[in-house]
Amino acid sequence: MKITYIGHSSFKIEIDSKVFVVDPYDPKVLGYDFPETKADILLLSHGDPETTYIKGVKGYSMLIDGPGEYETAGIFIYGLPAYHDTKEGVERGKNTVYLIEDSGFNILHLGSLGHELPQTTLEKIGDVDVLMIPVGGNYVIDAETASKVISSIEPKFVIPMHYYTEDSNYEEQLAKLEEFLGEMGVDKDIKPKDALEIKRVSLISDDTKVVVLKPQH
Repeated sequence: MKITYIGHSSFKIEIDSKVFVVDPYDPKVLGYDFPETKADILLLSHGDPETTYIKGVKGYSMLIDGPGEYETAGIFIYGLPAYHDTKEGVERGKNTVYLIEDSGFNILHLGSLGHELPQTTLEKIGDVDVLMIPVGGNYVIDAETASKVISSIEPKFVIPMHYYTEDSNYEEQLAKLEEFLGEMGVDKDIKPKDALEIKRVSLISDDTKVVVLKPQH
């Protein structure tokens, strides 16, 4: 299994012969390019223009844009309802949390989550190997809330997303990655990886490991 960070909250997830792309962003909104990307399955967590750049992804045969249960080639995708704010969607609308399960891995992408997860959702999620979580605050949960969500899920690996970068238009709206790393007690000089590649044996650990991935844009 291989996970590549495209940028913002967008990822490419490769499981066996299937390629998933989550939340492709609009370059006009974010301020940097969305690289040419191909996928089999496209997942959209919510309807904001910043994460629904469908024309940036080529070749997909399945588009999932809301809660429900889905399956492709023995891989199960569960869309769980959540919100983009702390007021049940009144301010920013709904958000879908996606759990991708195959025989070896459980991968959770939290989209533009704006609140802590209720116990009912946590019970549906179960064990998580890799968690992709927003940390930039304002439009999504901040570093402190993200650390609480991580504690409630207890994943093996955590990949932060949706934070400010130097080439973004969101300098004043999003916090920098360093705030999250400080909250998690991680060295702020951690070297970003090009991708996260893991086999089942890699998941044998009692501790949550934070992995910073280099954006591909």
